[in-house]
Amino acid sequence: AGNVRQELTLPGRHGPSATMVRKSHIDLIGALALTGFALNFGLNQVVVKVSNGGFQPVFMAALRSIGAGVILLMWMRARGISLHLPRASMMGGVLAGVLFAGEFILLFNALDLTTVSRSSILFYSMPIWLALAAHFLLPGERLSGKRLLGLGLAMAGVAVAVADRSGAQGNLWGDLMSLLAAMCWAGIALCVRVTPLSEVPAEQQLLWQLLISTPILLVVALFFGPFLRDLQPIHVAGLIYQILAIASFGFLAWFWLMKIYPASGVASFSFLSPVFAVLLGWLILGEDISLSIWLALALVASGLMLINRR
Repeated sequence: AGNVRQELTLPGRHGPSATMVRKSHIDLIGALALTGFALNFGLNQVVVKVSNGGFQPVFMAALRSIGAGVILLMWMRARGISLHLPRASMMGGVLAGVLFAGEFILLFNALDLTTVSRSSILFYSMPIWLALAAHFLLPGERLSGKRLLGLGLAMAGVAVAVADRSGAQGNLWGDLMSLLAAMCWAGIALCVRVTPLSEVPAEQQLLWQLLISTPILLVVALFFGPFLRDLQPIHVAGLIYQILAIASFGFLAWFWLMKIYPASGVASFSFLSPVFAVLLGWLILGEDISLSIWLALALVASGLMLINRR
């Protein structure tokens, strides 16, 4: 097929609107950008685990939300994007923010307990739970034969990862927290789909998740011990990386890619994040990865490819 393109007009605060070309398929630039995005988010799992050595996990998640919120506010002001969320979207925004807080309370504590490789495989099972919920709740999202096969493969991979208790493979609580974090993530995606929140700019969606999650994280952090551990410069650098490369500009880059390329094509690259996370956990942290974990990774990655395929 030819490269069918559609021009998107993006409103700006001053002067003429900017024009963005929407593409019908993932080209080389898009593939490289999405691969880099997946690598960035895979590396983030390692960064969080290392940074947990200096910050209490929930307190670090709160600091990340604060920092990312400030940067996002500056970005939205510079781009002329309204900070006001329509009244009809507020309930969805609050619910997404609560789920956002729950997701990172669970994920950051999971990485305190279990390995990056195990946590990443389970956390990136999110499309499983989203596909299951969408099958029953969203018209036109019924699971086809290929998607059902993908669902089965990915769930088998999750089962293999959780069942593997050989050697020093983390602990069960950390694994379960990673799974619950994935379900919270799926809940956010579903919330955006089924509420009027879907009608507001993505930046507003993210801003509300950050604003709602921050006070929740700060309160919950009071119950998880001292805010600081053995704080070193590397831990501060890790927090800055999370604020800049993940929670603010990382998500903005994702929104930008979603505006240019087909959603199914963008989503299909999600299988690379757990692959990169497992490899980086092995290379950087020296994690001992058993054969069953490699098998779980292969099953989950294959399943995600089929689930996201259109």
